[in-house]
Amino acid sequence: MMIKQSDHEMGDQAQALREMSVWSQTERTMETTASSPKVISVSSGKGGVGKTSLVSNLAVSWAKRGARALIIDADLGLANIDVVFGLSPRYTLNHFFAHKRSLKEILIKGPHGISILPAGSGVQRYTNLIPADHIRLIEELDSLNNDFDLVLVDTGAGISENVTYFSTAAQTILVVTTPQLTAITDAYALIKVLALRYHEKKFDLIVNTAKNEQEALQVYDKITTVANRFLGVSVDFVGWLPYEKRLNDALSKQKAFVDLYPKSKLSDGCLRIIDKLQAVSGIEDQKGTPQFFWSKLLRLCDWKKA
Repeated sequence: MMIKQSDHEMGDQAQALREMSVWSQTERTMETTASSPKVISVSSGKGGVGKTSLVSNLAVSWAKRGARALIIDADLGLANIDVVFGLSPRYTLNHFFAHKRSLKEILIKGPHGISILPAGSGVQRYTNLIPADHIRLIEELDSLNNDFDLVLVDTGAGISENVTYFSTAAQTILVVTTPQLTAITDAYALIKVLALRYHEKKFDLIVNTAKNEQEALQVYDKITTVANRFLGVSVDFVGWLPYEKRLNDALSKQKAFVDLYPKSKLSDGCLRIIDKLQAVSGIEDQKGTPQFFWSKLLRLCDWKKA
């Protein structure tokens, strides 16, 4: 059942957001200093490409280097980050959106001090959030802004509104694919939607389960050639990870693969990826900061009202 808000409610939200966003450019600059965490969304056009496994292993690799990492399980309705780590959260984001718990009450600790905002499974209502949900979520995330150096957002697969919302709100849009033709096609479809509908111009790509670097670069060439020609966007190659049959062993033990097999090629690949991502400088237009979120939500409320 679709939940709609009245024009009056939308107007109230828009007015409230206008009041919150009325600060000078100097104040904005002061608020968005180095204390703001790096926000990376990890998305895929197709399920089954190893996105959640990638998120968990990147987070562990980063945390082992001393980063204060937060994972947001944004695959609302089909969450499994907690399963990967063998955790049993008492509360999830479903409780937050139901106005039963705050984000701080939901936060749980994973390996190496990683913080996790777990989502629930099997509740369809939260697979398409309404603007009021977005506002509450970002308002409370803002209160956690100084607690983390890195935020990894594990979105769902596909091109749903939740996926596009969390992707456009991040500083870095990381798209994961495999050499399979269907995965490549769906990855391009995600990039296309974000480029044409949401005007995103920059994407990072990881090729998972590749035979070697040459195969991974061939996948990258296919995507970037079409994206540059028809979409006019930039797609950067962040790295690749090899097929690793021992991943199932790690999943069954509910341990991070990089912890169980730190000397493996996959673990080395994760380190190379975080080195590449860490080297990317912050976005100058404040994309991914709380101020960006407020501005985006204000426009969303105005669109709904119009």
